[in-house]
Amino acid sequence: MYRCTSAALLTALALSAPLAATAQVPRNFPHNALKGTITFGAPPEVLLNRQPARMAPGVRIRGGDNMLVMSHSIVGQRYTSMYTVDTVGLIKDVWLLRTEELKLPWPKTAEEAQRLRFDPIAQTWTKP
Repeated sequence: MYRCTSAALLTALALSAPLAATAQVPRNFPHNALKGTITFGAPPEVLLNRQPARMAPGVRIRGGDNMLVMSHSIVGQRYTSMYTVDTVGLIKDVWLLRTEELKLPWPKTAEEAQRLRFDPIAQTWTKP
């Protein structure tokens, strides 16, 4: 009996260790991502920087743990996030930002991104 409990405890600890380690991995955002505030309405409707917008049919929303989040589960909630848009202007990808990611200096508009240079390794934007 004692051995079974110990084995179960060790197994649980071994399985939870990788989860704790992956929670701290920094995420890399694409160069075409923009930073903004998204308020989720009834899918596919959202407010992007307080303006009406729509999510693409295949939108991917990732939470702070980088796992997919279903849009219906966050209706009515507001997040600061990184997002990308497709060629017709629909929101294609959303990353809900963690506390440490909120401080990242990132362009908020495509025009602002055009004036800056992106380093994909360091994940930083600088003036050319």
